[in-house]
Amino acid sequence: MNQNLPQVDLCGMTLDSVGADKLLDHVFASLSRGKGLWVVTANLDFVRRFVKDPAARSLYSDADVRVADGMPLVWASHLQGTPLPERVAGASLIRPLCRRAAEGGWRVYLLGGEPVAAKAAADKLVAEFPKLQLAGLSSPWVGAPPTQAELDDVTATLEQSRPDVVLVALGSPKQELLIRALRERMPHVCWIGVGASLSFISGHLRRAPVLVQKLGLEWVHRLWQEPKRLFRRYVLEDLPFAAVLFSRAVAARLAAPAHRPGT
Repeated sequence: MNQNLPQVDLCGMTLDSVGADKLLDHVFASLSRGKGLWVVTANLDFVRRFVKDPAARSLYSDADVRVADGMPLVWASHLQGTPLPERVAGASLIRPLCRRAAEGGWRVYLLGGEPVAAKAAADKLVAEFPKLQLAGLSSPWVGAPPTQAELDDVTATLEQSRPDVVLVALGSPKQELLIRALRERMPHVCWIGVGASLSFISGHLRRAPVLVQKLGLEWVHRLWQEPKRLFRRYVLEDLPFAAVLFSRAVAARLAAPAHRPGT
């Protein structure tokens, strides 16, 4: 549990109430103290699993920092009367993180993603930030949860590369299961699960236009690109849960004690 950042509770999940800049301040300040941390960028699907699955609840609760990567979460926080400052999307975090890492001499490793997309993303990031120390990249096959042999292989690769920040692009909950196991072996590293972000950086997947993102409709754009893979999650599972999230947010606001002058 992070004790240094302001927090908001949504459906029982504690989210850190910070924007991208303050999150990166926190990340690099922690690394400067020699302390690693684990950042989860939680979207609506994360919160749904958190509510419905005790194993997912335990998994996401183990992270040091959780931020809202989804406009429904930001809207619900406003409905609840405890507004989050902004959406902090993993895909939008990579470039500013790499910029700061390049300026500070921190080593970044890309773990996961489709091999071709990961290599293309790495090339683009190094071209954009020439001083970036890319510790390495790999796209290993790991299970959910990973086996001991898989953990040993990934650990050996990472220890040889000596990263300060590892961006894990395996999708949830696989990436979180891997991070939870690896962080015990490498406690001085910052771990961030970034899902499909390397494919966005590389251009293998098109990200929605900024206006569509702000309207909270990025999921429609993703669904259009990958309907077979995403239909069940987005339409059959997440859309109904959005109604649950908003209703609980309104109920929480109505149940909150009224503020009285002088109290």
